[in-house]
Amino acid sequence: MTTTEPGAATTPVWLRAEPPRARRKPPLTLGRIVELAVTALDEHGVEGLTMRLLAQRLDVTATALYWHVKTKDDVLDLAVDRIFGDVPIPDAGDDWMEDIRVLVRAWRDAMLRHPWAPGLIGRPMLGPNVLARTEFLQSALVRGGCRGLHLAVATRMLANYVIGASLTEATWRRTADPGARAAARDHIAASADTYPTLSASGHLDDTRWDDDLLFEEGLDAVVRAAAQTGTPDRARVSVNRRRSPTRP
Repeated sequence: MTTTEPGAATTPVWLRAEPPRARRKPPLTLGRIVELAVTALDEHGVEGLTMRLLAQRLDVTATALYWHVKTKDDVLDLAVDRIFGDVPIPDAGDDWMEDIRVLVRAWRDAMLRHPWAPGLIGRPMLGPNVLARTEFLQSALVRGGCRGLHLAVATRMLANYVIGASLTEATWRRTADPGARAAARDHIAASADTYPTLSASGHLDDTRWDDDLLFEEGLDAVVRAAAQTGTPDRARVSVNRRRSPTRP
């Protein structure tokens, strides 16, 4: 048998007072700011994201938002690091080249899911998610024999490759015009006398080979290039010194 307070059962639900709430909206945290920033960036891009829009999405005042992030640049840095958190770090295996391929493929996938991201990777990347994945990349290269200057060059080669490829693909996709690439291809074909090599090579012809194939072939070439033995650091420094003008 259920007991109730006197009069509670006879009071219509519409006339009962709403029970007090401990809080009427989620607390403002850095994590919540970043999650909504990523969503807004996916919808509006970098140019469309403003601090005012973000404050509205969070249902807070701009003053409250500025307690956690000082500028839009802060938000962009945090958002980029956030999506890197979606890139799984592989377990190190016996094949260091394949470890790099697995990481870089996932990196590309993450940036294509968030097409605003590739254009921001040139910013200082000091977030924990970015650094953890860069650490894995370099550790794999070290297992492959890269050291010193060779390690720095190989790291940049791989990073620039995946960023550039993702930026190009994301730009094509963002046009939302399925005929854009076909039109570019037709333009080159119609100007075969002017661009004979481009026309013969199938430049921009995704009917010959698609972005996935081009990315995989390019990645394999870059990883193999990274594995090649470079000029020892000490010899390279000596050459640079000989080329530098003599100082008094």
